Amino acid sequence: MNKKSIALAIFSLASLCIQAQQKDTLQGKTLQEVVISDSKFYLPKEKSGKIISVITASDLEKKSSESLAQVLNSVVGIELNGANSVVGKNLGYYVRGGKNNQVVVVIDGVAVSDASGINTEYDLRFLPVQQIERIEVMKGASSTLYGSGAATAVINITLKKNAKNNISGLAFSHIGSNNTVDNAKINGQDFNQGVSLQGNYKKLGFLGSFSSTETNGMSQLKNLENQTYETDRFSRQSYLGKLSYTFSTKFSTDFLTHFDTFYNAYDNPFDNTSLADTDKNSSTNQQLRFGIAPKYKYTKGEWVTQASVYKISRKYNEFNNWSLENEQSHYTARSVVFDSYNKYNVSNAITVLNGINFQYHDMAVTSPYATIVNQETKFSNLDNYINIIYTSLFGFNLNAGARLNYHNVYHSQWVYNVNPSYKLTNNVKIVSSYSTAFVAPSLYQLYSEYGNKNLTPEKNSTVEAGVETSFFNSKLTASAVGFWREQNNSIGFDATYHYTNIEGINHVKGLETDFRIKAFKNINISANYTFTQPDEALTRLIPKHKINASIDIAMSNRWLMNASYQYTDKRLDTYYDGTLWTLVNTQLQAYQLFNFSTKYELIKNRMHIFASIHNILNKEYVENIGYNTLGRNFKIGTNISF
Repeated sequence: MNKKSIALAIFSLASLCIQAQQKDTLQGKTLQEVVISDSKFYLPKEKSGKIISVITASDLEKKSSESLAQVLNSVVGIELNGANSVVGKNLGYYVRGGKNNQVVVVIDGVAVSDASGINTEYDLRFLPVQQIERIEVMKGASSTLYGSGAATAVINITLKKNAKNNISGLAFSHIGSNNTVDNAKINGQDFNQGVSLQGNYKKLGFLGSFSSTETNGMSQLKNLENQTYETDRFSRQSYLGKLSYTFSTKFSTDFLTHFDTFYNAYDNPFDNTSLADTDKNSSTNQQLRFGIAPKYKYTKGEWVTQASVYKISRKYNEFNNWSLENEQSHYTARSVVFDSYNKYNVSNAITVLNGINFQYHDMAVTSPYATIVNQETKFSNLDNYINIIYTSLFGFNLNAGARLNYHNVYHSQWVYNVNPSYKLTNNVKIVSSYSTAFVAPSLYQLYSEYGNKNLTPEKNSTVEAGVETSFFNSKLTASAVGFWREQNNSIGFDATYHYTNIEGINHVKGLETDFRIKAFKNINISANYTFTQPDEALTRLIPKHKINASIDIAMSNRWLMNASYQYTDKRLDTYYDGTLWTLVNTQLQAYQLFNFSTKYELIKNRMHIFASIHNILNKEYVENIGYNTLGRNFKIGTNISF
């Protein structure tokens, strides 16, 4: 599919929407949902120039049997590799032909990362779905507002907040099987449980929650012929505490404490030999975060500060097949993130947002191969950014901004965005944008035994054009966006096995479409399609075509049923073959998954039960060569509100 095909598809959809709108006798404003990711403040979706995927609290409640990775894997434009593998397996974030280091995760307004990692990506395995209130996914280069790493997507997560009135609580318990396609056990191997309490007393609000996950029964690696592999256990505990205090109608402050830990047994990397399976490897990962977010409102706007201090620790106990001994490694990252911005309403049509962002990161490593102390392995950056939003009465809107990033190692970096949009009718909006982004080298790439202090950031740019529409009195909504992404100055290895900037430009083009239909009062249908075509250098594990579809049927005001479908096209994978002593390229076949869930409210607004079946047809498929994936699995559970 070339650029002409993408443009034709968007134009055709726009024409269809306009014709349908002309026939629609039920006029009125639609697209009234609000989004925050493209402006940092709540903006009516009809005035936003980006097509942003929103997962609401209601959506998350329907997906209570899924992990966060599985929830995100059904979003248009996202391929989250490992979402359907063994719980605890490393996750790969593939968006618009990009990799983990090109996606930024934001939690309650603060960008989070692991400064000790090679790619610094935040580990989504830390977060249980039950702690999340809302998720927005904004694709495209977004470094103007979110800094380094926001090259292909921003995953903006809002954790649950305190209740507005009185005191309330929630308790949940889920139990399920954990099978490959070769097993048919129905006994419990996957346990999720938790409790939360929230409330409000005068000017004080509070929330406290705890959840845990215990999963066993599957090996990360797929058994070779005539081999029996051990199982790999995953265990997670998560604690969240929030306080808010309203000093006056103008000034309020939120406080956050978040502690998560998980234990993960794992195998050696697949190498086509039985030596990769082991019961001696394990890791313990922990994160501790503290945050504060004061907000001051005044006549023409508001001043918001969001600050966070956090520490991430990863400990590995790994068996060495050559020395036949266990080796210990410990990675520690400390981070300080301070973001403060002023939103000023110049007029009803113009809003100016100006902010500063400061970040400090350091890391320490102790391993058999290197010892790195955090006094020598650190960097900081100080950024200033401005964003201007213009919303007219005649349908034209403009979001434009720029950011100057000053880094104490590689010095300064400019990025910017221009994002015009236009409402053709009340229900049809045309969007477009040109934006740039940068991906800073990580501490590991700068200071490890493979490091290079002369590295400079990877550069990205994205062009988008699309249409978003809602018609037939909002019973059908649709969107389509075509994109063209360019990246250069990427970071890779040189002949001496040190990191270096690689000359050359790579491109990715694609199309993302999303449809939602309210067929009847009690039936909702949604579907999305993603086409991604990267240059050959970027193709690993990226499907050219991907489809998600779902149907919700409300059998009554208490009984809901859902069926979902996912198609993932063939992909290219690479592994090291221990029998051939060389890298081998292999093609992973396309696969389809059918899932089903049902929820029933036993006590109105107090208690509901659910049951789900994953991979109903028990189809065998591969996400990574040599690794297991989930077969047919069952889960039941209950949620109790009090």
